Amino acid sequence: MSRSLDELKGVSLLGQNKTEYIYDYNPSLLEKFPNKHPENDYMVTLNCPEFTSLCPKTGQPDFAHIHIRYIPDEYLVESKSLKLYLFSFRNHGDFHEDCINIIMKDLVKLLQPKYLEVEGIFTPRGGIAIYPFANYAKPNSVYEKMATKRLFKTEK
Repeated sequence: MSRSLDELKGVSLLGQNKTEYIYDYNPSLLEKFPNKHPENDYMVTLNCPEFTSLCPKTGQPDFAHIHIRYIPDEYLVESKSLKLYLFSFRNHGDFHEDCINIIMKDLVKLLQPKYLEVEGIFTPRGGIAIYPFANYAKPNSVYEKMATKRLFKTEK
């Protein structure tokens, strides 16, 4: 199976023998590659069950399961770069809601997807569980109505 070198241009982290882990928030870790099917609408789901960030007040760790779902346009996110990017939140102090919105905005900036949503299922602290949800739809597209509907979906 032959691959075009253009297809892998910009993908530098995949296949490295020794991976360097960055412990401070770093959106430059994110990499993308061309979508071979931009004419199709399809959903990509990425799950990170071991997300960790820090409480900005106490410095205590916060744990979450992050769900990312998107309908790609011209690009897809490279999964190893996403893993390293999410790991870079390890020493990042921010509230749950901020982390989810930052992740969403960074992915929108990188990919310019048709639609994207990020949901955080954070482990309860002080007896309260927080599940922030943020989404984006390409302006003036059919996805805007879907984004509004998904934003106000019924909780589990």
